[in-house]
Amino acid sequence: MFKNIFTGINAYRSSFKLLKQLGLWKYFGIPMLISLFTASIIGFLAWSLSDNIGSFIAKIWVWQWGLETFHSISNFIGGLLIVILGFILYKHIVLALSAPFMSVVSEKIEAHLLQLPYVKSENSFKQQLWRGIKINVRNLVMEVFFSIPVILLGFIPVIGFISSILLFLIQSYYAGFGNMDYTLERHLSYKKSIALVRNNSGLAMGNGIIFMLMLLLPVIGIILVLPLSVTAASLATVNLLKNRKIISL
Repeated sequence: MFKNIFTGINAYRSSFKLLKQLGLWKYFGIPMLISLFTASIIGFLAWSLSDNIGSFIAKIWVWQWGLETFHSISNFIGGLLIVILGFILYKHIVLALSAPFMSVVSEKIEAHLLQLPYVKSENSFKQQLWRGIKINVRNLVMEVFFSIPVILLGFIPVIGFISSILLFLIQSYYAGFGNMDYTLERHLSYKKSIALVRNNSGLAMGNGIIFMLMLLLPVIGIILVLPLSVTAASLATVNLLKNRKIISL
């Protein structure tokens, strides 16, 4: 697994060069706008709703002593919950809506790596969008399912710090999953794609780790995260499919 994580991370080294070489930047205009718009909405919601959620949480404290302190802590927890949920929603909204544009990028990278002429996929814009929505809704449900107990773990003294690490890895896995599926959708069914990523979870996690770290960079990270992560995921996924004899020269 650790080897696959490093493979997923290492694929980023060739991203900038390949983006320029194949002239892929032009395909990221609309996805970048989707990314910026989604991030802005989530950021606004985190800022505006944290006090409301904090006040709701604070109601469980029925004593007068320490009320102000607990209220401050509740506001922080409210904001944190929105940010965590925001990161989860951001990934899946952007990855789903960008599917038709990112599929073209993946196709061009695959043709380059296999040294074949570029032939546009038979899948229509609508089919690619539906596949992206289907995969990311499924991943969203799974991510929330696994994240809730991990968030609760964070409230346990001493071992609570593990929660942050686990949440980061869970989010990384599903981010990488979405990026890999832009390539998988041309070669494998929905169920087979899920099985392949599950069996190569380190590859998805490695790609997603850089994806998540880039989101910590103000503005520039949100702009560059899709071009670099999708290019890296396409490189890693095509090589995986070649090694598994799913695609061949």
